[in-house]
Amino acid sequence: MGAETASRPKALIEVGGRPIVWHILKLYEAAGISDFVICAGFAGGMIRDYFAHERGEDWRVEVVDTGERTATAGRLRRVRDALGDGTFCMTYSDGVADVNISRLVEFHRQQGKLATVTAVRPQLPYGVVSFAADGNAAAAFDEKPRLDTLWINSGFFVIEPRALDYIERDEQAWEDGPLTQLAADGQLAAFKHEGFWQCMDAPRDRDLLEELWRTGRAPWKIW
Repeated sequence: MGAETASRPKALIEVGGRPIVWHILKLYEAAGISDFVICAGFAGGMIRDYFAHERGEDWRVEVVDTGERTATAGRLRRVRDALGDGTFCMTYSDGVADVNISRLVEFHRQQGKLATVTAVRPQLPYGVVSFAADGNAAAAFDEKPRLDTLWINSGFFVIEPRALDYIERDEQAWEDGPLTQLAADGQLAAFKHEGFWQCMDAPRDRDLLEELWRTGRAPWKIW
């Protein structure tokens, strides 16, 4: 996100006048979830201040300083005691979707695995050209097509506490050792989400989300 995240965490970048983390928590609230633990790193005090002054929502939010250099799996490891002994949901602070969280949790329980990842089909940011038989003429052009045969990690997880045993150190990313090993052990289920998903990795992504919100076409507004 460039200059915007040089002075504040991505979780507080605004869409429609509200931090992206507000939009994400509203998704979970729509499924009846109102207890949250936020793993804070860079400028975590700003996140703590935001929730200290947020009076419009009936949430219980605990902001935990998990260190600026701690990786994603390490952050989970550091808040293990705060998560309790039951199944919990986890996501990052930079993506929204119209995922039905209740159905996701139900699917996870049916699968009986230690973790479930929500898989989505990505959309290319470029137009794709298909060539005619002679190799020179363009037979077709598809602007920003969706990749029907590829599924990627959307960042929406349901996790059992025992899955955190796969985390060995603070420097581990959740997607590397832990998630890879869970899959190798047959302990990772995948919930296919066919609907809307959009991460906020670059200014153009935030601009897209802002436009959808401004025009009343935000698919993730399910509350």
